[in-house]
Amino acid sequence: MNQLKKRKSQGSSGHSPRVIAVTSGKGGVGKTNIVGNLAVAFASLDKKVMILDADLGLANIDIIMGLNPVYNMGHVINGEKPLSDVIIDGPQHIKIIPAGSGLYELTQLTEGQKLNLLTEFETLNEMIDVFLIDTGAGISSNVLYFNLAADECIIVATNEPTSITDAYAIMKVMAVQHDKKYFKLLVNMADNTETAKSVYLNLNRAADRFLNGVVIEYIGHLPSDSMLKKAVIHQKTVLEMFPDALSSLAFTKLAARMLETPVRNDSNGNIKFFLKRFIEYRRSEIA
Repeated sequence: MNQLKKRKSQGSSGHSPRVIAVTSGKGGVGKTNIVGNLAVAFASLDKKVMILDADLGLANIDIIMGLNPVYNMGHVINGEKPLSDVIIDGPQHIKIIPAGSGLYELTQLTEGQKLNLLTEFETLNEMIDVFLIDTGAGISSNVLYFNLAADECIIVATNEPTSITDAYAIMKVMAVQHDKKYFKLLVNMADNTETAKSVYLNLNRAADRFLNGVVIEYIGHLPSDSMLKKAVIHQKTVLEMFPDALSSLAFTKLAARMLETPVRNDSNGNIKFFLKRFIEYRRSEIA
């Protein structure tokens, strides 16, 4: 794939939104909760945020935010609804696109459908600063292609051995098979900084030894917090329900730090081109 020109500006203008995929090697590491709370944290920093719920197996963004979507991407692809009717409003004016089974249909688009869909997504660039993608867990093709198409890829891991092993596995597949070399690591449910750093060091040592040219950036950790679990029960983000909780403060700090860090991958920062890249990856698989 041809390299795209590097963005000249970052998200505050709304014309160059950051496209960030959040993924994990295994389920149960809190990925969707991270996406929801990180979205609220970005919004609290005056950023316009949109989430694409791209976890086909466990699409739970709506659940953790207490929402009930009626339509999904399939309705847009089939021409039944415009994208504006599918997008739902979350807390802090966050916009959410429920993907549902519509993502499977992206491989079967006619040229007319593809053009219409890309045109619909092009309009999002004017209204979004941060575009978050909640991918599935594991190394299925859909998970891989969302991460490859995004500007930034955040790998979520815990200090459990299986989580570390699976986090390495997804990075290995993307690096060896698709030449993706740059990843961000976020350690969740860490007891302390030392525990989180040990997860990073384990992964970084393995990458240095076996994955040529791969760079893993440690972007921080999120603490174990009973307040977050209480918020989940009430179908709210912890930032909404307990803004002074340890995890809430950590999410806000993480969002601020990410906004201060420039995107390293070559990209034009365009949501339409993110979708175009994803469609091309999926089509190449079935060609």
